Amino acid sequence: MRCSLKRSLTAALAASFLLLLLLLHGGSWQEQDPLEVEFRNLAPDTVLQMPQQEGAQRILRDMDDLSALHNVSYHLLAGSLSPHKKFLAVGLASVRRPRGYYLPATLQSLFKQSTEEELQDMVVVVHLADADPTWNMRVAANIAHKFAHHILLGRLLLIHAPHEFYPTLEGLKRNYNDPEERVRFRSKQNVDYAFLLAFAANLSSYYLMIEDDVWCAKSFLTAIRKALASQEGSNWATLEFSKLGYIGKLYRSSDLPRLARFLLLFYQEMPCDWLLVHFRLLLTQKDVIRFKPSLFQHMGLYSSFQGTVNRLEDDEFEADALDLPDNPPAAVFTSMSVFENYEPLRAYSTAQGYFWGKDPAAGSIFSIVFRQPARVTRVQVRTGSDERQGDFLHAGVLELGRQRRADGRDCSAYVTVGAFQKGTFEQRGLERGMPGPVECVRIRVTRNQSEWLIIQSINIWTRAGT
Repeated sequence: MRCSLKRSLTAALAASFLLLLLLLHGGSWQEQDPLEVEFRNLAPDTVLQMPQQEGAQRILRDMDDLSALHNVSYHLLAGSLSPHKKFLAVGLASVRRPRGYYLPATLQSLFKQSTEEELQDMVVVVHLADADPTWNMRVAANIAHKFAHHILLGRLLLIHAPHEFYPTLEGLKRNYNDPEERVRFRSKQNVDYAFLLAFAANLSSYYLMIEDDVWCAKSFLTAIRKALASQEGSNWATLEFSKLGYIGKLYRSSDLPRLARFLLLFYQEMPCDWLLVHFRLLLTQKDVIRFKPSLFQHMGLYSSFQGTVNRLEDDEFEADALDLPDNPPAAVFTSMSVFENYEPLRAYSTAQGYFWGKDPAAGSIFSIVFRQPARVTRVQVRTGSDERQGDFLHAGVLELGRQRRADGRDCSAYVTVGAFQKGTFEQRGLERGMPGPVECVRIRVTRNQSEWLIIQSINIWTRAGT
C-alpha cells in the first residue's frame, strides 16, 4: 500500500496532462448519468446466494464510452441488493495475500463498531478480485458462513468481476521505473477498484473506500454524518477520514461513474492513491479536507504485494468516533502577521496545514467568531510542532466572548476560562462557567516571545440548546 506522493511529481502539470487526455477522449468526463442495473433470472425472494462455479447471479451494468465498463456481468456471490438506497456504501477489494488474511477481521470491525441504527443505513460491498476463481469461491463461502446474519439482512454483498472484462495486464508501461511485477499489481488494483466503484454507484448516497485490513472507530458512520453536516453547501470532491493510502476516502455516489472511468482510463499510469489525488484536483478541490482524529486504522502486517512487511499506522486514529469535535461554522482572525500561506483558518478548519504567525507579543489575539451563537462545552488547542519545537504558545489564555462587534471580527466582552500549559489548552465543562451561548472563542498571548507561533489545531465541542 502506498500512502503518500513520495516521488517527485508536479501535481499541477500532471493534472493538466490528465485533463488534456480526458478532453481528447471524447468529452465523456462531463457525463454523470446513473448506471442502469438489470437483474437476470433472479428470484424475487432470493436473500442469500451461495457461490457456484458459474456465478449464482449476474448484474448487468452499462457505462458509456469505456468498453471495459460496458456490459460487465458481475457475479453476485452472496447477498441481495436492497430495494432502497442506503446512506453509505463501504467498498473494499480483496485478493489473496502471500502472507496474512485480514478480511474477516475488517468486516467484523465494520459491523461490531456500528449500532443497529447505523447498520440499517449502511451496506458493505466486497469485491473478491483474485485471479484464482477457486480462492474467490472459498473465501465467499467462508464469509457467507461467518456473516450470514448481515448477508440475510442485505448489509453485506460479495461480488466478482470476471477477468475476461479486464484490460491487458501484460506489456504495461513501466512508469517511475517500477518492476514489471509491481506495475502489473498496481494496474490490476486500479481496475479492481474501478469495477467496484461502478457496481456501487446506485447503492447509496455516499461511498466510503477502505482496504481489507483496517480497524474502524466506534460509530464511524455517525462521525461521517457529522462531518458531512459541517461541509453542507461546499463543493467538495473527497473527504478524508484517514491519512493512509486509499483508507477512509469518502465520495458522493453521483461521482462514482466518472471516478470508475477515470481509474480505468489511466489504470497503468500510476498507483490508485496518486490517481485519487488527481481526480480531486480535477474536480477543483485544491486542498485536502481531512477530519481528525482518523476513523480508520491500518492493521495488516503484510502487504498484499509480495507479502512484504508493512507496519504503516495512522498516529491520529482514535477508537471512539463519537468524540469528534463540532467546530461550528465561523470566521477566523488574528492580529499577528501571517507567514506565507499559513492562514488562520488552517488551525480551525479541516484543511491540511496549520497557522503560523510571526512575532507574537503580549496582547496578540487569535479570534474565532461563530456565525451563530453556540453553547461551548469543551475546547482543545494544540500549538507548536515537532519540526519547530520552539514555536509554541509560551504564555497565553483562552477566553469565551459575547456581544459580537459590528465589524464581525471580534467580541466586546470576554471571560477568561483557563491558561495554556506547555503550549496546550484543554478544558471540559465550560458550559458551567458560562451557561449561555457564546459568540467568540479567543486565544490571547500574555507575554512577549521571540519565537513565532504555530497553532496546529483548535477543536471545539458544543451542545444543542440556547
